[in-house]
Parts: sequence; structure tokens; C-alpha cells
Amino acid sequence: MKATRLRAAGLAVALLGALVAGTPASAAPDTTATPTTIDCTTDPATPKRQFRAMWIASVVNIDWPTKASQTAPDRIASQQAEYLGWLDLAQQLNHNAVVVQVRPTADAFWPSPYEPWSEYLTGVRGQDPGWDPLAFLVTEAHKRNLEFHAWFNPYRISMPAPGGAGADIAKLAPDHPARQHPEWTFAYPPAGVAGSRLYYNPGLPEVREFVQTAMMDAVQRYDIDGVHFDDYFYPYPSGTHQVPDDATFAAHHRGFTDKADWRRDNINLLVREMGDRIKAAKPWVKFGVSPFGIWRNKSVDPLGSDTTGSQSYDIISADTRKWIKEEWIDYVVPQLYWYIGQYPAADYARLVPWWAEQVRGTRVQLYIGQADYKSGEPAYGSYWMNPRELSDHLTLNRSYPEVLGNVHFSAVQVKANRLGATDIYAAEHYSRPALPPTMTHLPAKPLLHPVVTRTERSADGVRLHWWQPADGQGPLGTATSYAVYRFDGDGPVDACDFADAAHLVGTVRADQVAGAQSWLDETATPGATYTYAVTALDRLWNESAPSPVRVVR
Repeated sequence: MKATRLRAAGLAVALLGALVAGTPASAAPDTTATPTTIDCTTDPATPKRQFRAMWIASVVNIDWPTKASQTAPDRIASQQAEYLGWLDLAQQLNHNAVVVQVRPTADAFWPSPYEPWSEYLTGVRGQDPGWDPLAFLVTEAHKRNLEFHAWFNPYRISMPAPGGAGADIAKLAPDHPARQHPEWTFAYPPAGVAGSRLYYNPGLPEVREFVQTAMMDAVQRYDIDGVHFDDYFYPYPSGTHQVPDDATFAAHHRGFTDKADWRRDNINLLVREMGDRIKAAKPWVKFGVSPFGIWRNKSVDPLGSDTTGSQSYDIISADTRKWIKEEWIDYVVPQLYWYIGQYPAADYARLVPWWAEQVRGTRVQLYIGQADYKSGEPAYGSYWMNPRELSDHLTLNRSYPEVLGNVHFSAVQVKANRLGATDIYAAEHYSRPALPPTMTHLPAKPLLHPVVTRTERSADGVRLHWWQPADGQGPLGTATSYAVYRFDGDGPVDACDFADAAHLVGTVRADQVAGAQSWLDETATPGATYTYAVTALDRLWNESAPSPVRVVR
């Protein structure tokens, strides 16, 4: 694999050597500060920065919580244990985030003053589950230093019968806003047609205001790291049935004469306004969308991709390219659920460069949605019977520096590991931890480097202890977590040793209560000599200079 060159600008790594609070482990010798601008050779297989996550879907109990947990005698404990299992998997795969669906059908996984409790917690629409799932979800993700992205569906109200309420408003929870305001809703396809379900009408200003307020309740009350939408805006077409919004268009056209343009503007308003509200409330919370993988085809629009599949711009009124160019979102995760090969409708190898071109020159970050659910499933064709297909996707991504990560759909499919595909891409691409990419347009303050005060060697490994000087005081930022680097031997360490993740052994959430920090390196070989350094990270993963190094013999 050809190595890449990384320019490390402004990396003032003061490896100062001798430390305070001597211990039996010796301090490293003094070194000189490295240059502030250097060229480093890095390994593309171990990137320092890469967003890695899986979707954890709650709708119809796809991933979490399971349907079986709803009737368990210890339901709350069962559901909590299931979720912790998904976090275990995320850690095993060196992921650094989870994307969890907390508002699947105009309901809530938290005690919302606006919407009923989700049926996917108890099996009963609107039933209080007896605990606050969202608080638990966020807290436990943060304990493992995983970002928590709250996944919301803006307009979907119900799933089709018989499992869901279908088009019958009377089957919704008794206090559901849709029952109080049936004029806010429409059924699509029409009631009585297979697959019919209820949606909030995106063309109504009061609906747009309401769904934003309902979602912002979670943003304001919980310490989430991101707000995440998927690809459900206007409903996907069903046969020849038309969305019943003629009267809405007549009453709220805002000067538009073309209904398709008006629908797109309705969704544009939702995305732009939601982004503005998030940043007004919490400027550090990221806003991302995971659209259908084709914006438009080049045969229809010269700005489109070399594809022939369905176009989200036209069929669900999602002008995702505009959201990128206007920088209304912080990241985009196109669902590129196709294989690499001669597939003219949507070849993965054609779509990745198109999306890379769209984000180029913008501050919007590009992650790719991966179809783990197709791997090893014969129904999706022979290409998906290749155990290396997903790993080949991630290898192809390396050719495009704009691709900064991946999100895998979905958790149960990642765990299934059919054909050993998960093992393959994890070994080839996620072998080391990685920090999420920084977002330089979001607020940040400089961090002081930590100071390692002592080390302890035991049968369990090497434990490091450190403290964070002047944490969050004055013009300085607050350390939310820490990255730990380990180098073999006691030789010199320079800035290039921090340029990729080859020496990154872990990250740990800051203990804001104790003040003093510690971490156990369980992978340390007994008797081996190591050199350690620790960096501080704020909640947006901006990194301090490394601590003075510490040698453990």
C-alpha cells in the first residue's frame, strides 16, 4: 500500500522529557521541540482521523431494543444490557460514534412534552417505559468515549398495518399530536392500499415548526453530539399514487408555481431552519443527513452523477447537493448501497467520486453509508457474495481524501458478520483506534497538554495517571477526553509519530469529578519497555500537544 504524505501544520509538540512526581518508571530524556510545520509519511490503513459508526435502528425493533425485551420480566435491565452489547461491539471494531434512532415514528425515546412514548420500547403506543432511555443511551456512549448522534425521522408518523397503525389515526397513542391535529397529516399511499401509513404534511408551516420543536427538545435537554436525519422526507413513490397536497400547495405556495420546486423548498426550509436552531442552542452539536445515494442522474442534469437510478431530488424532494453547497449541514452520509462493478444504475465506484466532488471546497464532511445488510445475502446478487466487497469499498475510499469515514447499516448486520466480511474490513481498515475528524468551523479553544504524574506496572498492564493543567479556565478549552499513544522502547519520539494512528492505543473520557485521570493499558506486554504520551481532546476532538513523554521499563 502506497504511503501518503501528511503536512502537519502548527503541530508544536514539546516533548519535554522529565516530569513531576517521580515514580519507579523513568522519565524520557529531554528532547527539543519539533518544527511547527513538517512533512510526515503516514499509513492509509491507520488514519489518525476517521468517522466510524453503525446505525442502531429502533423502528420495528430492527436493532434495539429487541421485540423479545418488551415482554422480559426485567424489561429495563434487558434493554439496557442489549444496548451495552452494541457499545461493546462498537468498541471491538474501533468505532468512535453510534447513530441511534430515538424518534422513529413521531414518537420519543425520552419523556417528551410534545410527543408520546415510542411503542418500540414497550410494545404499546404511548406507554411510559418507566425509565429515560435517551439519558442512558447518551451517558453510556460517553463513558466509552463514543460520540452519540441522535437519529430523528422528521415526518413519518406510523408504519404500515398490521404491525403499525397504518393510515388509522385512531390507532395512534391517545395523546398523539396527530390525533389532536388530523389536518396536519396525510396517508400515503391512500388508506386501504397495502403499505399505507401516515405522514406529517411537510408543506404546512405549523408542521415544520412543530417537528423542529419536538426534536429540539432532545437537543436542549440531553448532551448529544449530533443530530442525524436519514432519507425520509416526502414519501417514496408508491405506484401511481400521488401525495395528496394540492390544497396545501394552493394555500401555502409562497409564490411557487411548480409544485415540485415548492416541495423541495419545504424540505430546504426544514434543513436550514433545523441547522440554525441547533447551532443557536448548542453550537458544538453537529448536524448531518444520510440521503439516498443518488441526487440526480447526469442524463437529466449535467451536475448529476453517472448513474441511471432513482433521483432523490425528484422522488422525495431532497435537494441534498444544495444543502452541501449552502453549508446548512455539517456532514453528509450518502447511502451508497451498491457494489463496485458494471452496474450502470448506481456503481459504487462512480458515486464516491461524485460525492467527493460535491463536498470539495465546502466545510461539509463526507462519510459513506455502507450496506452491511447486503453482504452475504444471495438475494442481492453475486457481487455481495464476495466477502471482500465491503472492505474493497473502504479501500476505494482512500483514493478520495474528501471521504472522512463510514457508517454501517445496521448493527445486527455488522454483528452477523456474514462471510466474515465484518472481520475482513475491521482488520484491514479499523485495526487501530481513530479520532473523529475535527470541524474547524465549530467553536474551539486551545487546550494545554496533560502532565503524566506517575505510572504503575502490574499483572494487568500499565496504568497511567495524569492531570490537566488549567482545564477550561480563561481562554483555555475543556478536556472532554484523552488520547493515549504508546511507542516501543525508550527511543526519541517526534511529531511524525503522532501523525497517524499507528501508535494510538486508546481514548478515554475525562473524569470531570475526580480531576485526576488514569487509564490502564491492558495490551502492554510484561517486561517490555514503552514510551507513553497523552493528549487532551475537547468535545469536538481538537487535540492538544502531547504531554511530556514517560518511559516505562
